[in-house]
Amino acid sequence: MDFPIRLQPSMRPILLLFGVRRSRAVVRIDGDRLIALFGFFRAETTLANIERWDITGPYRWVRAVGVRRTIGTSDLSFGGSAHGGLCLHFRNPVKVGLSVTDLYVTVDDLEGLGAALAARGIPGQDLRKPT
Repeated sequence: MDFPIRLQPSMRPILLLFGVRRSRAVVRIDGDRLIALFGFFRAETTLANIERWDITGPYRWVRAVGVRRTIGTSDLSFGGSAHGGLCLHFRNPVKVGLSVTDLYVTVDDLEGLGAALAARGIPGQDLRKPT
């Protein structure tokens, strides 16, 4: 089950610096594993290692696009657009070149990925304010 990461057209030149193109910008649920590909970067873990998920956003583009880490935290973002993201909270850190406890992914279908995780017994919520 694939969930493409949304790639904002105006941000494609920046995303190319990270090796991002459509075929390398996806979150995949494959059996009991979740795999996130974003250009040169890959995060992989078991579904059992995902404690919960949250949907947040929208974001300011300057804080959302690319491979980003918040100073002082152990989170990581695979961001292709500012429309919003789904944050995966891990029970045990995942190695993505460094240890990551939370991974934000800006998939096109945030609600669909949340529903797919919920269907596998992983709790979560949509934290966005109603518009």
